[in-house]
Amino acid sequence: MREALAGLTVRGRAFIAAGITAIVCAIVLGQPALTRVGVLVLALPLVTAVVLSRSRYKLALVRTVTPQLVAAGQPARVNLALTNEGRTPSGVLLLEDHVPYVLGTRPRFVLEGIGHGWRRHVTYQVRSDVRGRFDIGPMSVRVSDPFGLIELGRAFRTTVPLTVTPRTVPLPNIPLGGAWTGSGDNRPRAFATGSAEDVTVREYRRGDDLRRVHWRSSARVGELMVRREEQPWQSRATLFLDNRLRSHRGQGIASSLEAAVSAAASIAVHLSHRGFTVRLVTATGEDPSSAWHFRDADLNTGPLLEALAVVQAVHQPQLDTAWLAEGTHGGLTVAVFGAVEAIDVPVIRRMQLHAGSAMAIALDVDAWVSPNAAPGDASGALAQQGWRVTPLRPRDRLDSVWQDLGRSGPTSSMVGGLGAPPAPQAAR
Repeated sequence: MREALAGLTVRGRAFIAAGITAIVCAIVLGQPALTRVGVLVLALPLVTAVVLSRSRYKLALVRTVTPQLVAAGQPARVNLALTNEGRTPSGVLLLEDHVPYVLGTRPRFVLEGIGHGWRRHVTYQVRSDVRGRFDIGPMSVRVSDPFGLIELGRAFRTTVPLTVTPRTVPLPNIPLGGAWTGSGDNRPRAFATGSAEDVTVREYRRGDDLRRVHWRSSARVGELMVRREEQPWQSRATLFLDNRLRSHRGQGIASSLEAAVSAAASIAVHLSHRGFTVRLVTATGEDPSSAWHFRDADLNTGPLLEALAVVQAVHQPQLDTAWLAEGTHGGLTVAVFGAVEAIDVPVIRRMQLHAGSAMAIALDVDAWVSPNAAPGDASGALAQQGWRVTPLRPRDRLDSVWQDLGRSGPTSSMVGGLGAPPAPQAAR
């Protein structure tokens, strides 16, 4: 009862004030008819408070978001399923779902006729031009009587995540170079070491041809084993993104960092659909959630885009190189660089030496501050270290830049970085 009286609306308080005033005036003026009107006006909110205080709402909410992984600028649909299993008189529900401001205004709904077994489905859309991971909810619920005299507040504490991935653009096919990374196709590789029993057989799988059963190994192991003459060679690619604050310019979605993240996302999708197993490396090192994988292309892009959705600028002066010490390096390396300083030259040289083929897109970050700024020297610094590189400015189309990167041939320093010693110079 105390909670119900505390939930009196302005209308409910006005009714109480009007009832008391009418009763006082009736006593002073000696008007019994006015007394009855005052009692009726005063009793209405009080009776409503008694009824609501004895009501038992058993509200349940199921919130789903479709899809939970959406590209920036694309809408997602939020479905709300509300049920009431309590025995209560009819009323009105005032719903307000809490969403981050980047997803739009908070949706509000008014639902009437709340009774036992009451069910309602509500749908609304959210859209964000900013990448990131957001929580939708919690939802606040206000239960009101049909006269609007009392409102009781409730809240559902559950939330649902929504990941907004960077914008991507389709990229054309270009020659990527490297002995095993040119096309991205799975290449058969025959085993050359080990005995037939230990190397060239595997467990029987449903659908295998029975003519490939290796009976000697099956008898030794105790289960069916089949011959495996070849194993697919997986083309690997390392996608590097320089997300240091000192390497980028601008603020918000118009910054060079956002352009770099969008370019990295487009490259990740392109390489995955070309058959590469892609891992993401940033200035802080390898992202564990996007390590080299062996799934279908559509499943490969999910972890990569989720990792890129939450990439933020880091206050780190130097690039982390722990991932270069792994024994599984090699293959194709595609990097998206911002500004390159003298302290970064040894690192990018080492990255080029550890790659079978090194390609880079260098953002002219000063152009994000001033369109008339002189071209930066990041492309030249990378080219001197053997990278196939092309610059990217704010108004450039990424697909055209990617096409130009395919046309750029390896420099002489790149040939030396891949293992060929530089030509000796004649002594003077």
